Amino acid sequence: MGLDASAAVRHDAVAGEFTRLVEQTTDWSAPTPVDGWTARDVVDHLVTWFPGFLAAGGIELPAGPATAADPAGAWHHHAAAVQDLIAERGAESFTHPHVGTLPLADAVDRFYTADVFMHSWDLARAGGQDARLDPDFAGRLLEGMSAMEDVLRSSGQYGDPVPVPADAPVVDRLMGFIGRDPAWRPPAAGTS
Repeated sequence: MGLDASAAVRHDAVAGEFTRLVEQTTDWSAPTPVDGWTARDVVDHLVTWFPGFLAAGGIELPAGPATAADPAGAWHHHAAAVQDLIAERGAESFTHPHVGTLPLADAVDRFYTADVFMHSWDLARAGGQDARLDPDFAGRLLEGMSAMEDVLRSSGQYGDPVPVPADAPVVDRLMGFIGRDPAWRPPAAGTS
């Protein structure tokens, strides 16, 4: 999956990796690198914020299972619905009150697929798994986000950057940029 991958191909790959992590998650109450979030919260975030984003532009995704009862089922339903949306309507124009007008596939790619990519790292860490994240895509995200750092920080959506060596792997540098400590690991059982 290179930088020239279509939005549908990129979403399929990124959502596929998240799906792999979901299917291997055994403790949905496990803490994540996002302060106060559990593994279930990571899935819930992805399956709840994006339908609202789309709805603001007049697009409805079909409702699926509740994350509280079935996080894996909720994710599977949601990921399939987003993939279908890109395949069937990706070329359509999409107008959102906060991001303007762009092709629907580009909106999914820029705002949602990138979020799934970054949260894959969170879910992997919560479950003691390794996220298989494409370094080329991580580098592209880091470059684009770095160019608009002040806007991102003022949004309240990202934590303070965590210092990471300049020669660290690009995924670690991306995680540090968005406020994650690349060295974060879940607490050992029985500790808090």
